[in-house]
Amino acid sequence: MASSSSTQPPAEETTNWLELPRDVTAMILHKLGAIEILTSAQKVCMTWRKICKDPAMWRTIDMHYLGDGDMDYDLEKMTRHAIDRSCGQLVDINIEYFGTDELLQYIIERTSQLRRLRLIYCYNISCDGLSEAAKGLPLLEELHIYFCANISEEAFEAVGRCCPLLKSFSFNDKGVKSKDIEIEFDDKALVIAGNMPELCRLQLFGNRMTNVGLQAILDGCPHLESLDLRQCFNVNLEGDLAKRLHKIKDLRLPHDSTEDYGFDDQIYDEDDPFGSSDVSSFSFDDYGDSYQDNDLDYDSDFDYDDYYTKVPRQWAPGQWRLW
Repeated sequence: MASSSSTQPPAEETTNWLELPRDVTAMILHKLGAIEILTSAQKVCMTWRKICKDPAMWRTIDMHYLGDGDMDYDLEKMTRHAIDRSCGQLVDINIEYFGTDELLQYIIERTSQLRRLRLIYCYNISCDGLSEAAKGLPLLEELHIYFCANISEEAFEAVGRCCPLLKSFSFNDKGVKSKDIEIEFDDKALVIAGNMPELCRLQLFGNRMTNVGLQAILDGCPHLESLDLRQCFNVNLEGDLAKRLHKIKDLRLPHDSTEDYGFDDQIYDEDDPFGSSDVSSFSFDDYGDSYQDNDLDYDSDFDYDDYYTKVPRQWAPGQWRLW
């Protein structure tokens, strides 16, 4: 008769996260994003705390935020702390649903190496603020702006003048349909054409330019390899213009699918503003802005190293589950 021990299931193996190589741990932690690192991950243990304080962890800062009004963090203060941790090595930063002219100024005062800047729903960043920041971004190669209503062509001109290495530019808005075809919106397109000659990638999702603006871009940006014109309903892609567009390797046309866009792609109909296609503009009143006035639930000056030598952990890092 077989012994009872032979029928017992094998013991479940558990992962001890502390045994991972330091570079692997850093890569995993970095995928969490800056908010999760600062509010949670760095509190797990001394090892993780030390990794999270390494300036190399902060060369890329992703302040990914979904507009959750219940979040009790001062996100601008948190971003400044993350920038400080980079020790001047910051090359890439993403800011969503918050951000001010003062924060842009803070960025350029503490790094001279920024290559990529991404601003999403940053209504408190002004045209003057971006224009001033451009002066401190001589190495900028990518600028991506989504749904920032206060940015005008004057800022585009400043970016083009001050950022000669710019290769990739996005200025995305909501697609608009209107029967009033006499109104022209080519100012921004003309400024792009006249000030960003080295562009290789350009995304103008929902732009209201006409053929005049598009023709100027094709003339002024001869290195374009990627052009996204989705929901640019004022352009008429026929004749010679269509032939020129077909030479672009990666081309997205006005009525192409938006499945991979990742942002609001509903179309606003000016002739039926209260119809099913209407999407109200984002407002901090909808989400609340209390996080701007509250303190973080972590203290950037707190000595976590000393804390972990004196206070027992309530849960071991080997049992910690990535969220």
